[in-house]
Amino acid sequence: MPHLLTSALPYANGPLHLGHLAGAYLPADLYARYLRLMGKDVLWVCGSDEHGAAITLRAKKEGIKPQDIIDKYHALNKASFAALGISFDYYHRTSAPLHHETSREFFRTLDRKGGEFIVKTTEQYYDPEFKQFLADRYIKGTCPRCGYTEAFGDQCENCGSDLSPTELINPVSVLSGTRPVLRKTKHWYFDLAKHEDFLRTWIQEGTVDGVQLHDPATWKKHVIGQCMSWLNEGLQPRAITRDLDWGISVPHPEAEGKVLYVWFDAPIGYISSTKQWCLDHGRDWRDYWQNPDTELIHFIGKDNIVFHCLIFPAMLRAHGQYVLPKNVPANQFLNFEGDKFSKSRGWGIELHEYVEEFQDFPNGEDALRWALIRNLPEQSDADFTWDGFTEYYDKDLADKLGNFFNRVTVLMHKYFNGRVPAGQGTEGRGTGAGPQVQRQLQDSLATLATHFEAFRFKDAATTFVELATYGNTYLQEAAPWSLAKADPDDPGIAVVMYNCVQIAAVLALTAHPFVPLVSAKLRTVLKQEIVTNGDWAVARDLLASGRPLIEPGHQIGQAGVLFPKIVDRKDDTLLKIIQRQRDKLVAALVERDGPGTTAPSPAAPTKTNAAILEGPATKPSIEFDDFTKLDLRTATILTAEPIKKSNKLLQLTIDLGSGEQRSVVSGIAKHFDPADLPGQPVVVVTNLAPRKMAGVLSEAMILMAEDAAGRLVFVAPPIGFGNGLVVR
Repeated sequence: MPHLLTSALPYANGPLHLGHLAGAYLPADLYARYLRLMGKDVLWVCGSDEHGAAITLRAKKEGIKPQDIIDKYHALNKASFAALGISFDYYHRTSAPLHHETSREFFRTLDRKGGEFIVKTTEQYYDPEFKQFLADRYIKGTCPRCGYTEAFGDQCENCGSDLSPTELINPVSVLSGTRPVLRKTKHWYFDLAKHEDFLRTWIQEGTVDGVQLHDPATWKKHVIGQCMSWLNEGLQPRAITRDLDWGISVPHPEAEGKVLYVWFDAPIGYISSTKQWCLDHGRDWRDYWQNPDTELIHFIGKDNIVFHCLIFPAMLRAHGQYVLPKNVPANQFLNFEGDKFSKSRGWGIELHEYVEEFQDFPNGEDALRWALIRNLPEQSDADFTWDGFTEYYDKDLADKLGNFFNRVTVLMHKYFNGRVPAGQGTEGRGTGAGPQVQRQLQDSLATLATHFEAFRFKDAATTFVELATYGNTYLQEAAPWSLAKADPDDPGIAVVMYNCVQIAAVLALTAHPFVPLVSAKLRTVLKQEIVTNGDWAVARDLLASGRPLIEPGHQIGQAGVLFPKIVDRKDDTLLKIIQRQRDKLVAALVERDGPGTTAPSPAAPTKTNAAILEGPATKPSIEFDDFTKLDLRTATILTAEPIKKSNKLLQLTIDLGSGEQRSVVSGIAKHFDPADLPGQPVVVVTNLAPRKMAGVLSEAMILMAEDAAGRLVFVAPPIGFGNGLVVR
């Protein structure tokens, strides 16, 4: 079954920003990568929308040709997509000859059929000084609905209302700045109203001519709602031609000097892009567009719902033979730090800017992908913040995923020289992970698949993080270091490490749709090939049969610090990169609001509950500033040894995350067996001045709570929470 995916063609009149990425391109990339891993026949097409008044307007402002504009931004946006791992199968251009040919043929087919176009003469604004009719975007005036004085002739960008140029109050030509005059001109209109009954049934019931084509229950409610709103108001004919000198010439003897309206030719770009890919790969484009088994999915933002759910399907239906979309999982809008993206105000960050400014940020491309995935505007508008970026990177990638891989590979090399033990199997061969781990891996794969296939990518990301958390918890509770302390030859050590390697293998595989560059690193650590088509399906089948994803005897490498943390007490390199973005926002706020504007709050580390300890004697009050001087962090005890000549003290080695370890001397020897302490989560004061105790250097202090009987317990976060996190 062919899977044909499309993403809205971005205008090649400027750079794209994070909101665009989160709307139509990152979700499609997630879905495409998942389908490929499942071994499906997938074709994902996109390309630059290079016609229309917006491009000619920019060219006139800059004193250059439209071709110069589209060449510049086609190359820029295509490169930005590639740098961020957006894996289009083909990225086309609507200025390409094949697209012009395809669009003109589409028009001719509808014209020959008759009854699809209405030709009528109307009055349109004309600029006498420039001697040309004005496209809607060439006219500005006051919005009749909200009073905004810079509304365009097609839409008010302040209130979002759709407009016609004649509705504007005090219209002026953006070319000459003078008031335009109305002159008669002839245009072709697509009779959209003719298809209203078909569209209503298709949207509400998912059927066409009695054949079930899709399940409306699987469509997002805001998509169905917007479509029904238009249908209930009644559809109207829409002009498909314009008086412009830039675009696809209308193939009709009475249409000299006219071009196809950009809304008509842009979606045909999906077809021409498919044609070009098929020409390059020896395939027949009709296998995708005219095969009733094809699953066509449009990925768009909510501003394109009507075009992809009503207008383009009506065009395809009118032409005949074409498949209709199985789903249109339109996302809502992404804001930036509480406000809309605005290039004029310097509010936001464009894709090429991010690529350039984060080139020294480890895993920078995937860090952005992950932060956006965790906050996709799937059902409602969302807000991207640098605090969120920081937290998602540190908490999910560093403390959960990276921490698990680092611990597993360190222990594998410590106990088995990096070679996977037989674990559950006999005679040197494994037969699969332990029953509990086996079920967890199978359940995680199944849940992930369910979320991907329902376009719930945020939920899929949550499931992925939960699997990493499960790995950390399993390792912590199984505690192979304790087993080794009691008996270095305990076979349980091999069982635990074998299971951990299988968990790591599933994480490395399922990371691919979310963070493909990170996935490649994880697979390299495990000394596996980079993922290829069908690998997910293979892993699913192996687990179902009780077989391992990584066989006993396989040699793995060392992970090291895969994700240096942003909030790091010793190294603020990454935090400085984030802070430069905050400084840009302050500058934008000052520009808007004037001097005295305060900076956005600094990156907020992940929160955990700090202990409030009460004893019989309350200490004197202190100022809040005194408390904030303490640097409290989460950590894990790696080793514990008695100190000679002391029956009270233990020397502990703690893991503070990001590869940092410290020596701690603690007076808990009478309360705990050293063999039981490795793996124990703790909270420590990290900024006490180091000092020697019993001749051993102590570089931190562990927090303990004491009950009335004098018994001590560790003040600690939950198992698997992560190391190096701030307690406050």
